[in-house]
Amino acid sequence: MATTSTAALSRRGFLAGAVGLAGAGLLASCATGGTSGGGATGTITLQSSLSDPAPKAALTQVVNAYKKGKVTLNTVAIEQFRAQLSTYLSSSNPPDVLTWYAGSVARDYASKGYLLDLSDLWEGSGAAAGYSAALKDLSSDAKGRQIFMPTNYYWWGVFYLKSNFTKWGVEEPTTWDEFISLCDKLKGMGINPLANGIGSTPWMASGWFDILDLRINGADFHKELLAGKHSFDSTEVKNVMKYYDQLIPYFDPNMTSYAWQDAVTPLVQGKDGMYLTGAFISQNLTDNVDDLDFFTVPIIDKSIPKAEEAPTDGYFASSKTKDKKATKEFLSYLASATSQQQFIEASKSSNLPTSSDVDTSKFSPLVQKGLKMLGETKQITQFFNRDSSDALQTTADTALTKFLAQPKDVDSILKDWQTAAQKVFDA
Repeated sequence: MATTSTAALSRRGFLAGAVGLAGAGLLASCATGGTSGGGATGTITLQSSLSDPAPKAALTQVVNAYKKGKVTLNTVAIEQFRAQLSTYLSSSNPPDVLTWYAGSVARDYASKGYLLDLSDLWEGSGAAAGYSAALKDLSSDAKGRQIFMPTNYYWWGVFYLKSNFTKWGVEEPTTWDEFISLCDKLKGMGINPLANGIGSTPWMASGWFDILDLRINGADFHKELLAGKHSFDSTEVKNVMKYYDQLIPYFDPNMTSYAWQDAVTPLVQGKDGMYLTGAFISQNLTDNVDDLDFFTVPIIDKSIPKAEEAPTDGYFASSKTKDKKATKEFLSYLASATSQQQFIEASKSSNLPTSSDVDTSKFSPLVQKGLKMLGETKQITQFFNRDSSDALQTTADTALTKFLAQPKDVDSILKDWQTAAQKVFDA
């Protein structure tokens, strides 16, 4: 397997140019059962899975700076919390505030009555009133109530090095036909148009599936598909796979030997041209920070509202909190521009702030481009497992990696995928 030792843009430099890119909760998930509810002791309990030193210290700083009440911060490892989250939310004395991410899991807990309605924080002078419509949609449950407070997110896009595009005499495509033509041109020059790493990180195959489904069938269909309301062997999904099939000749032939990190190396070396991935790609690049750029996958069907992939982290609160006012005040604090900026500087996160009040004037051009793109997006989805479940992600890994190897077997692959998916939904 290749290494990324030759990669070319440093995470440190990227972040320096951005002045930090995350909001006050780079919180992949969290929670342990607290022993003190909000009202019993007058203390708000925040459960966090930020166990890595830098983000843990950053969140501790943010919590310690809160002056309107006492907050107890409990931190555990993500996998421990992931296994216990349902138990703690359903307990008689759950934590008041918990870190997690937006999407299907939050909506599912809201449907069970576990989450506090935060709709008033999205209205008038509320902390999230200035957030984008796409973030509001992503943070809403099936009844249209906002049950999540997003504090940071990052974007997916087709990343490339500007110096390579200049050397090859090519430009960003603006239509799907231009994108395919660009791939043809690069391949004709002996360059693999598309990097990918589906070896030990097979979930990367879902990146193209997600964005193509958004472009062809739209965000609503995509979320419904991942919720089991449509079939993976439906006509709509088969249409997605026709477009996916167009890309197969353009992928790096060594993609099954690479993890996603390893696939950065041929991109930097100029052996590969472009890479659909998350902004976390910056972690695996060194030097020349200004050389990295991206574009969004072009529109395929103009009648479909534009949606983008933007995994979003933040907080939700227990509906059983004994002091709703205090809990909402604390959530408002976490969502504030001041708290987001404080967390940014302390954690050196590679995510974007959700608050439009964060000063972005010193952000790098790349980050400002990402913020602008997400700000103009009609709808936001996250990633396959975040919009569904880890169990369903496994079925996607099997189906999509097999499809990339045997595209002519697409009908049987999709049929098997639906069978495997249905077992997950029935479990």
